[in-house]
Amino acid sequence: MTTTESPRVSPGRPDRREGKSPRKRSGRPGAGTLATFIAPGLVLFLLFVILPVLFAAYVAFFRWNGLGGVPTDFVGLENFRNLLQDEVFLGDLWRLGLIVVLSLLVQLPISFGLAMLLHQRFPGRTAFRLLFFVPYVLTEAVTAVLFRLVFSPRRGFADSLLANLGVDSQVGWLSDREIVMFVIFGILTWKFFGFHMILFLAGRQNIPDELYEAAAIDGATGAQAFRSITLPLMGPTVRMIVFLSVIGTVQLFDLVYVLTGGGPFHASETLAITMYEQGFQRNQIGYASALSIAMFLISLVFALFYQRFVLNRDLQGSITTAGNRS
Repeated sequence: MTTTESPRVSPGRPDRREGKSPRKRSGRPGAGTLATFIAPGLVLFLLFVILPVLFAAYVAFFRWNGLGGVPTDFVGLENFRNLLQDEVFLGDLWRLGLIVVLSLLVQLPISFGLAMLLHQRFPGRTAFRLLFFVPYVLTEAVTAVLFRLVFSPRRGFADSLLANLGVDSQVGWLSDREIVMFVIFGILTWKFFGFHMILFLAGRQNIPDELYEAAAIDGATGAQAFRSITLPLMGPTVRMIVFLSVIGTVQLFDLVYVLTGGGPFHASETLAITMYEQGFQRNQIGYASALSIAMFLISLVFALFYQRFVLNRDLQGSITTAGNRS
């Protein structure tokens, strides 16, 4: 009897009996797949971000009303020189700084304190979280209309409350130049503190409870644990929220425009409102473009410096932690 033995295949070597080698399988997508997914987003980014910025930078060197095709009245840096001499623009910068300072000193500490409180276990804390987050869900236009009713002269809730408390004097909440920005800041705090609170809660929940247990074993008090554990480990979250607050303040438009229109007498005007009025109401597209470039540069310079001197150490810390774990 003749037996036919099957050819042996050495382990680790491909079977070449059919003249085909097995394909290499890799978990990484190919260049074609990457291009397919990246191309749509890249095209939209070019069309709606890069090209408008370049066009605004070009128009900023012309005196142009937006009509008659391509701008031809070249004025060089005149629009930018006028910006630095414009009292409204300088006032916008002052109001921007005021909102940023008040946010850092009032709004963020309130959000942080509520987050620490709602992190504790007590009945109904989920309902409180939802209640505090609801204002952020409302659009800025709806929020502005709501508070126009609240601060309406004589008929609004604010004046009615003062009357019930025995205060006869009526306050011009949105018509007094001295207090209108503080009223707007109060509305902004009501609108956004829930969003910041959720971010602080997320940061607090990422801190392991074992650290607090170890601190308690070592005899640390609650205040000492808060100062030595909570605050340092919440640093990245705090720095990110500060960044979002500043950039959001630079872009502030909807709420203030619906609420006051920038009045009275430019007392509540922001950079975005000034740009809108110059471009779409006064048809000074060149000047408005220069203002938009100024807003872009303010945001860009702040983002670069903040990334370089503040956020960079968080990134380095993450890389060091990942290297230690590996």
